[in-house]
Amino acid sequence: MNRIHHLFKTKSNNILNVYCTAGYPQLDSTLEVMKALEENGADMIELGMPYSDPLADGPVIQASGNIAIANGMKIKVLFEQLNGMRNAQIGNIPVILMGYMNPVLQYGFEKFCADASSAGVDGLILPDLPEYEYETQYGNIIEKYGLDFIFLVTPETSEERIRKLDELSSGFLYAVSSSSTTGKDKNMNDVTGYLQRLKKMELKNPVLVGFGIKDRQTFQLACAHANGAIIGTAYIKALENAKDVKQRTRDFLNNIL
Repeated sequence: MNRIHHLFKTKSNNILNVYCTAGYPQLDSTLEVMKALEENGADMIELGMPYSDPLADGPVIQASGNIAIANGMKIKVLFEQLNGMRNAQIGNIPVILMGYMNPVLQYGFEKFCADASSAGVDGLILPDLPEYEYETQYGNIIEKYGLDFIFLVTPETSEERIRKLDELSSGFLYAVSSSSTTGKDKNMNDVTGYLQRLKKMELKNPVLVGFGIKDRQTFQLACAHANGAIIGTAYIKALENAKDVKQRTRDFLNNIL
């Protein structure tokens, strides 16, 4: 049983997954930020791999990615930073890499999966990997290295497709609160019907809600109808100009949990 499965077995509700950008705010901030999240109540870390053309990312996360790229962050550097993280700094908190196919393919897909697994990564989110290519080309490689793969669904996704993506996913299903980019303000009350629909479907995987979760109120609303939620933009904003990453992270999570 990997760390993601163990987490959902031991804590089925109010799961907090926090997104951070590798190499932000400084190139060498990656492990410091991850450690601060683990120590202050995050249940899971979604580590973004910066890319110049991120389809699903709003302006705040895009800007953090641009800063990280300017800092010198790339996949090779990231794996150098993560190598041995489980021995040195990061404990049993699940770590998921989130990114896009282009840089992963340039790195080499199987090499990427092998290096991720070796570093102690638990799962992948690649929003622009279509289900057909997953089934026919890449899924077996991901499974070979013991990594979970998380698909995204939206309020517009048909029930048939939701069930298909749930069947292909492992770890959890990422329920995007609306078909827009990250960081847009959402009325979470408007999302309730969609989340209730997912709940009634009795899916195989736990469901985490992302996009628009930014404070205690939106986190609690999401958790009322799902297993937990994902916070990204609000945390990236909190890290901007932070002189003390640990203190800023502690203050931020205290306002969520």
